[in-house]
Amino acid sequence: MAPRTDFPPVRACLFDMDGLLLDTEDLYSLCVNLILEKYQKPKLPWSIKAKLQGRPGPAANKLFHDWARLPIDEQEYQQQYYALQAEHFPTTQPLPGIPKLLMELGRTRYWEVKKDAAANGSAPHRVHIALATSSHEANFRLKTNHLTDLFSVFEHPRRVLGDDKRIPPGRGKPLPDIYLLALKTINETLPAGEKPITPEECLVFEDSVPGVEAGRRAGMRVVWCPHPMLKKEYTGREKEVLAGRTGEAGDVDTHQLGEIDDGWAEYLPTLVDFPYEKYGIAIPPREVEEEESMAEGRKGLETETIQVVEGAKESA
Repeated sequence: MAPRTDFPPVRACLFDMDGLLLDTEDLYSLCVNLILEKYQKPKLPWSIKAKLQGRPGPAANKLFHDWARLPIDEQEYQQQYYALQAEHFPTTQPLPGIPKLLMELGRTRYWEVKKDAAANGSAPHRVHIALATSSHEANFRLKTNHLTDLFSVFEHPRRVLGDDKRIPPGRGKPLPDIYLLALKTINETLPAGEKPITPEECLVFEDSVPGVEAGRRAGMRVVWCPHPMLKKEYTGREKEVLAGRTGEAGDVDTHQLGEIDDGWAEYLPTLVDFPYEKYGIAIPPREVEEEESMAEGRKGLETETIQVVEGAKESA
């Protein structure tokens, strides 16, 4: 089929976290392999790890234990695993290109105060962002407490975590619920007068195959930026991944899936120098934002001066 090319500009970017924003995939492997080595088991292969990525905890745990067949029960494994995570997760760092990408998307809020600006006949617009991660809150804090500046761009109402009560049990990725909920959090907090954002105006950023499928089934466009070893695991099947047709979700109605080469998803090896123009996103020049900040500062100073003068008159 011919790929679609008439997409509307992207108005919302929805981000996975593990392996997409943060370098956690190798840390997950380290924690698992330390336990496997302790019980003389082989290291976790990417063929299995690929099936664990992006899934909610219970589903991932079952897949792992069915493969590993450790001589300890699941409770003992979890205790050891969480202890290792508590040791290693506070060392997470953003992946290449992420700080710049988030900062530049955050700067698009400048367009909200420049409604009269025009580019190619249409006004540039703010791009709203939300987080949609399968990590539960405790794990999220372990990985991000030392990265508060990086994650400050995600407003708290627009953070959807794996243990969010609004997601029914068993409805994690590759089902679309988490991304539909992330879009809902944005629409519920839009500035007055801004029309609701539709799924096809959303761009999902994912590294995992189940995550790509979740984004596609939500009716959204997707950028797949996987770990190099995951990409290797799916060599020759990239088009199936981008269409959400790898079968990771089991039997689903075909209308929920994409089509091969339909233009809704693309693979990027890195998020360094992201191609904003391709998605209808305009990033304001840094100096423009600095001018706006200075203007706001001057306005605040003028207000403060007026208050001081008025206070002095009242005293006199």
